[in-house]
Amino acid sequence: MSIGTLIKTIQDIMRKDVGVDGDAQRISQIVWLLFLKIFNDKEQEWKLTIKGYKSPLQTRFQWSSWAADPEGITGEELIDFINNELFPALKKLATTAGVSAHGKVVGSVFEDAYNYMKSGTLLRQVINTIQADVDFNSSSDRHLFNDIYEKILADLQSAGNAGEYYTPRAVTQFMVDIIKPQLGESLLDPATGTAGFLTSAIEHLRKQVKTPADNEILQKNIHGVEKKPLPHMLAMTNMMLHGIDVPTNIRHDNTLSRPLKDYGPRDRVDIVVTNPPFGGMEEDGIENNFPKKYQTRETADLFMALIMHLLKPDTGRAAVVLPDGFLFGEGVKTTIKSELLKEFNLHTIVRLPKGVFSPYTGINTNILFYEKGGPTKQVWFFEHPYPEGYKSYSRSKPLTIQEFVLEKKWWNKRKETQYAWKVSVKDIEAKNYNLDWKNPHVVDVEHGDPDELMKEYEEISQKLIATRDALKHELMQALGGR
Repeated sequence: MSIGTLIKTIQDIMRKDVGVDGDAQRISQIVWLLFLKIFNDKEQEWKLTIKGYKSPLQTRFQWSSWAADPEGITGEELIDFINNELFPALKKLATTAGVSAHGKVVGSVFEDAYNYMKSGTLLRQVINTIQADVDFNSSSDRHLFNDIYEKILADLQSAGNAGEYYTPRAVTQFMVDIIKPQLGESLLDPATGTAGFLTSAIEHLRKQVKTPADNEILQKNIHGVEKKPLPHMLAMTNMMLHGIDVPTNIRHDNTLSRPLKDYGPRDRVDIVVTNPPFGGMEEDGIENNFPKKYQTRETADLFMALIMHLLKPDTGRAAVVLPDGFLFGEGVKTTIKSELLKEFNLHTIVRLPKGVFSPYTGINTNILFYEKGGPTKQVWFFEHPYPEGYKSYSRSKPLTIQEFVLEKKWWNKRKETQYAWKVSVKDIEAKNYNLDWKNPHVVDVEHGDPDELMKEYEEISQKLIATRDALKHELMQALGGR
């Protein structure tokens, strides 16, 4: 069965269930089921590879006991078992003392998970479809799982506001390729979402792994924090799909809820790659975790202040997606940008075109690349162009990693081109730290003053009416004079 067909089969079954409402709930339902299937398959492997491995789940709560048999429990009995026995037991693992690292992973995934399905018969059909078509311990099916996941994440992007958790794969890969993480460096995404940046980093770092010890170093240095339940569940599953068997470094929490002064030297990291939520407002009181100069309820601004604080003094570097509003904004934004230019080298801003994050948002976005230990002397801008024939991106025509070849070829041999230009820090300071600099190589069409244009339009309209009346008069004269 193809990936598209498999996901469509599951979603079609779920659509018949009165309890599941909308794409986000369907995706959440699919993901906790997939997680338990993956965890069960991994446990078969761990029993062989980890000496004395003991499952954190009681036998009756393991997938192989209640889900694997296609003729197993169904109907009301299945719903009753899941809602009143399975879920309470899995949630309890998050808070029970002495639980193994594997158990903590399960507990954190199910902490805020929910079974939306009301029909045990339909749920049994979904379970049987997953059981029959995917085996995570088969290498070919492992690739299939990754493909299924990419399909789920693509579906998530079009699921209304749920799309805020997903950064296009081409963007995460490009940012990681430019940052070039090295094995042993600590890397953080403080707004993890579905872990797109972290999995791109893992794929990049995996090429440097030569020994089992290297693999442990990789796992130990990948960190993420996500506050919302659905993307956290997606992130945990995504990490397991990418070989991080015990992703305890992906915390279910709000990075901004801890006072900035409480983040000490031990919390500092070499690399931050992230796309913090923008346009959103934090709940009352969160801003009080920050010094007065940074106090705002705008999420992206608080994340920028946090990232700047968390980067290590000598090796710290970051790639951050931010909207145009941050570039030209004032108030707290000006304070942050002033410090960014004085204490960091903000060497590059890649300006992305509209539609990259469509359909979730049409806002213009930028990628800021900067390093700790400034100050900035000049900022290079690179305006990413649409491919030939494109007027925007869409689900059928998304941004691809191949398009970033332009930036990659230019990166180490910088010169002004039709897409690239530089601005001195003195010019930026003179404009009150406005970073919204347009491409000087593009000639803007001057449309003129709206009031003047309206006046000109009215004058032309009057002349047209007068000409029409004159023609009408001439015509009547001619006809009457016959």
